[in-house]
Formats: sequence, C-alpha cells, structure tokens
Amino acid sequence: MSDETSNLWEVIGQSDASPICAFDHEFRMIAFNRAHSDEFFRIYHYRVQIGDVFPDLFLPEQRPVIRGFMSRALAGEIFNVTEEFGDPDLFKPYWDIYYAPLRDASGTIIGAFHHAKDISDRLRAEAALHSAEDALRQSQKMEAVGQLTGGVAHDFNNLLTIVKSAVEMLKLPSPKEERRARYVGAIDEAVGRAAKLTQQLLAFARRQTLKPETFDANANIHKMSEMMQTLVGARVSITRDFTDDALCVNADTNQFDTALVNMAVNARDAMEGEGHLTIAIRATDMIPAIRERPAVTGAFVAISITDTGSGIAPADRERIFEPFYTTKEVGKGTGLGLSQVFGFARQSGGEIQVESEVGAGSRFTLYLPQVETPALAEPLIATDEPEHADTTPCVLVVEDNAEVAASTVDVLDQLGFRTVLAINGVEGLREIANDAERFDVVFSDVVMPGMTGIEMGKEIRRIHGGLPVVLASGYSHVLAAGGTDGFELIHKPYSIDQVSRILRRAAATRDRPDKRAA
Repeated sequence: MSDETSNLWEVIGQSDASPICAFDHEFRMIAFNRAHSDEFFRIYHYRVQIGDVFPDLFLPEQRPVIRGFMSRALAGEIFNVTEEFGDPDLFKPYWDIYYAPLRDASGTIIGAFHHAKDISDRLRAEAALHSAEDALRQSQKMEAVGQLTGGVAHDFNNLLTIVKSAVEMLKLPSPKEERRARYVGAIDEAVGRAAKLTQQLLAFARRQTLKPETFDANANIHKMSEMMQTLVGARVSITRDFTDDALCVNADTNQFDTALVNMAVNARDAMEGEGHLTIAIRATDMIPAIRERPAVTGAFVAISITDTGSGIAPADRERIFEPFYTTKEVGKGTGLGLSQVFGFARQSGGEIQVESEVGAGSRFTLYLPQVETPALAEPLIATDEPEHADTTPCVLVVEDNAEVAASTVDVLDQLGFRTVLAINGVEGLREIANDAERFDVVFSDVVMPGMTGIEMGKEIRRIHGGLPVVLASGYSHVLAAGGTDGFELIHKPYSIDQVSRILRRAAATRDRPDKRAA
C-alpha cells in the first residue's frame, strides 16, 4: 500500500465520529482514532495509549465481557453486539459494537478491530415511545372499561327498575289476576334479559363457560339459512356460497349460532334492511395478520358474511368489537353483538376479521380451527323421564350462599324432591361419607370457599363413581379455564323446569351396587 493511500485511510479513520480501535492477539492496542480516545476518556477518565492491554482498562466486572468479544474477533468471527460499558459514576452508555478480524495479504489473522456507536439516545427514544404506547393502550383500556361499566350500569339499572316496579305493584292489595300475570311476566322477562346480558359480557371477556363439541359448521349454517332470511327481512337477498364437504370445528354450537346471528344482524342494520348478503364458508390454511396478532398457519374454517351496506369508517373499525360501542342510532343497537363474536372467536382459538370500505359494504370473516370429521355413531334415543324413575329422588344441595341455598331447597321441595343441605364442599363430602346410598344426585355450586364444586365432584367420582353430580354457576374462572370436567352444568339464572328436568334425568342414571348385582 502506498504512503498516499495509507495516509488516506488515516484521514478516513480519524474523520469517523465513532470510536475505532485495533488490537493484536495479546489484546494490546495497536491503533485507534481520535473519537475512540475521546469517548474512552468520557466514560473512564483515561486516555488510551498504544500498547495498552485493552481489557485491563475496564472496570473489573466488565473486563471478562470485553475480553470475550475481542477473543471471538481474533478467532475470525464477524459480529455485532449491544452492550453497556463505562463507569457508572461518570457515564455508562449503551454501545452497538461491530467486530471483525484483521488479516494480512496472505489472509492470516494478525489482530482484530471494533467500530462502536453510542446508541443510548436511540434506546432512550425507543423506551419513551414504548412507554407512550403502553400509556396509550392503558388509556384506551380504561376508556373501554369506563364505557363498559357505564353500559352495564345503564342496562342493569333499567332491568332493576322493571323488576322493582313490578314487585311493588304485586305488593298492592288484591291486584287483578290479569295485572298480576303481567307484572310476573315483566319480572321473568327482565331476568332473562339480564342473563343474556351477562353471557354477552362474558363472551367479550372470553370468560364464558363454553361447551365445545365437534360439529360440521357447513351443516349448521345450512340449517340456519332459512332463519337467516327471516332475520334480515324480505328486502335483503341472500347468496349462499357453501361447499359439499364437511368442515368440522370444535366449538360451542350455541355460541357459534349466536355469533352468526350477530354478524347477520350487524349486516342487516348496515344495509338499513335492504341490500344483498353473501354467506360463504370455506377451508383455509391460515389466518392472516389481524390487528395486533401475526398470521397463523394451520387448518381453519372461514365463515364470512358480506353486505352491501354503508361500510365502516377506519376510526370506527378499530373499536367495533368493544362492548357497548355502536355507530347506530340510540335505541337501535346495544354494542354487544360484535363483542360476542370477538370473544367467542378468541376463546375458541380463532379470530374475527373485518374488511370494509365506506360506501362499498363490509365483510366479516370468522376463523375457527378445523378438526377431523368424527366417525358416524349410532344415534342415541334419549328420554327425559325414564319409565321407572324415582318420583321423589333425594338431592344433596351444596351451596355456600345462604339466600341461594334457602331458595334452591325451597324450589326443590316444591318440585317433589327430598333435600339435604351442605354449606361447602367439605361438608358435602362428609354427608356422602356418612351415607352415600340415600342420595340420588348431588347439585352443587361451582365457586365456594376452600373446595370448588368441580374439586368436590372429582372426589365423589373417585370414591362413589355411581353418584351423579350436577353443577350450577353464573360464572367461574375455573370453568372458563378448564371446562366442566364432564359434569352436567346448569347456567344461573335457571328456570325451575330446567332444574327439575336435569336433576330427575341425572338421578335416573344413579348406579347403585344393588342394581349391578341384579
């Protein structure tokens, strides 16, 4: 290399504002630029010299780290690292450091060098950005919670007003039978609406208790087609793009049907009751990247509903799955329909995608994991009331809430059951240990202090496998996370007819030792 070229490289190295230094196999400094000298002085208050053993200039805890990097470069490795070097009492920046070996004309490694860049400001800016994004997400979350709380309070207060007014009217002396029936009907309807509201909220929160089963989604949509037409009205034409193949999913059929209805109602309202609706179902090998989630490959079933409505503005598109958020006029939408779809999809291992253009309509696509088509089984003929069913079965009621326990025992007594009450799971097991043969069925709450209904049920199943257990719950994180473990479940609030039918059916399956002997 000529002196002129050598001088040029010297000028280039000294002109670089980033620290550059070269070292030999003994880790001794053989060259460095002005920026390296200045930066090292800034973070250690020492001016490096040719011949210095570079790692020895660092703080004791930092020496093995820098020696390790230098050794990798001297061994021929080319790499980048991000590391924090400096005296904390002076300044300890984060550095992005590039390492590479130095080779002579024959290719022999004669040393190595590093080129460092202080990235502290960049990292601080990124941290500030992440912090701002976290704060924004938290703000949006709190806004959604506030909106949710306000919506729940509004809807439940309306329902409580109906119930309270009806109760007060029933307290009046000798109300006419017609009015009495109307007040009782209003209370019953309000309770039903409240139960539906809680299920929709749990669906959004992905905390509903699902009963997944394998079914053909294609067949389900076929069966719902006629109802869909009734739902959207005569002025909306429907095109069905179905396949002849079975497309099976493992999900809660009731929530699946509810999600389809909510998507159809949303499409109908977007078209103001007049337009064209396309319902399609197909198999796909991926879920595209949606919102904050990356694309997912695998076997999925995609159910899409496309409308010719007004479309959704980009600003609204980000919020349409929030509970109680609606773009409809007051009184024309609860803002819970699409949130149910969102919650059901996520809890079932799928996703919901929206594609929309203002003035050109929207397409909502529900993705669910596809499963294998189950083998055909012989149909089972079920009867609600077996021919030789015990007309007065004995029920062990396990309930920790005194008011609910008293109400349940009273209802079951009125329905002709014999009852024994236990106030928690441990007491329930004690009653069974004393005399298990007197009970035909156990009816238990899920959420109780100490031992849950599921834990008690498992113990009963282990010791007294022939004694059926029926669970009741309004909501349980245990059920939401792990399911019912095969136990029959009644959702609160329940009707007395439902309780009677399920408990009698369960009691009829009681497997007693004397039956097996016979």
